[in-house]
Amino acid sequence: MTGLPAQSAPLMTRPDTASAHRAKVVTIGGGHGLFVMLTALRGLDVDITAVVTVADDGGSSGRLRRDVPGILPPGDLRMALAALAGDDADADLLGRTFQHRFSGQGALTGHPVGNIVLVGLSQVLGDPVAALDAAARLLHARGRVLPMACQPLDLIADVTGLDEDPAAVRQIRGQVAVAATPGDVQSVRLTPADVPACPEALAAIAAADLITLGPGSWFTSVLPHLLVPELGAAIASARAHRLVVLNLAPQPGETEGFSPEQHLDVLRVHAPGLTIDTVLADRRAVALPQRLTSAAKRLGARLLLEDIADGTSPRHHAPSLSAVLGSVLAGFGDYQPGRSIPSLPVGAPTQ
Repeated sequence: MTGLPAQSAPLMTRPDTASAHRAKVVTIGGGHGLFVMLTALRGLDVDITAVVTVADDGGSSGRLRRDVPGILPPGDLRMALAALAGDDADADLLGRTFQHRFSGQGALTGHPVGNIVLVGLSQVLGDPVAALDAAARLLHARGRVLPMACQPLDLIADVTGLDEDPAAVRQIRGQVAVAATPGDVQSVRLTPADVPACPEALAAIAAADLITLGPGSWFTSVLPHLLVPELGAAIASARAHRLVVLNLAPQPGETEGFSPEQHLDVLRVHAPGLTIDTVLADRRAVALPQRLTSAAKRLGARLLLEDIADGTSPRHHAPSLSAVLGSVLAGFGDYQPGRSIPSLPVGAPTQ
């Protein structure tokens, strides 16, 4: 670890505990970014809970939302479950099957098997959390996957740069539309705005030692959690150490042209009461570390620069990220690093 001077205070802080215990880590996000974070964590000796966005309205999830009103969009939830699937033969087969998309022609074409299974479990059990827990047992998952809310949500963005007047603001509705907009996203919000948070997610956050936000699509996978009133308040008031993991590159459309420090400034605007303890970034993705240091300080955080990119694409290298997370957790004193993780679990997304 080279991001902090030797004389710095310990990186990790948390409330004193009476006895040693496995660190409890809650990950906030969705999509491919959350998949990589969970892949990094699954080889460490920690208790993992993924809290996943439920605003997706594209692809298979969007089709299922339209066909089965009221169900949670299953795509990001399925990917999180697949990332945590066990290593035994049965879990390996089921994990790959969960990620498999139906081919051919007809109503099932393009749907991942796991999406259909999650919708079916939700209808049989009448509870999306029970459905996710049942799927986790089938997959021998090494952690728990929870939705940020127990009802589907929609994302609305204020966007400029779509008219002749560059200052004109237009509203765009839907996660897919926001992610693909050629304009400049100024802010996002959820509808319904007063949705209750998933109670189990609130309990996990209250008990957490470490909460991670990112990497992932900033406006559509990371920020939405902070816009659920109860969830945003729980994250802000948690006793846990809060760690932001920055993306390696701006996302075309959604954060086109953003610098690393702009990602933090947007976070501060959307969650003004939130303080962060540590900001982790890849050193090669940061052109102006002093500016990023200043942006981190505005959130109350220190900056940690490490080599966590895979070196061939703007993606995080899961084993390197795992090593850094293990070093962060070692600040607890009672955490013992676990085994090394495989390069990627079964069913890893290719894009």
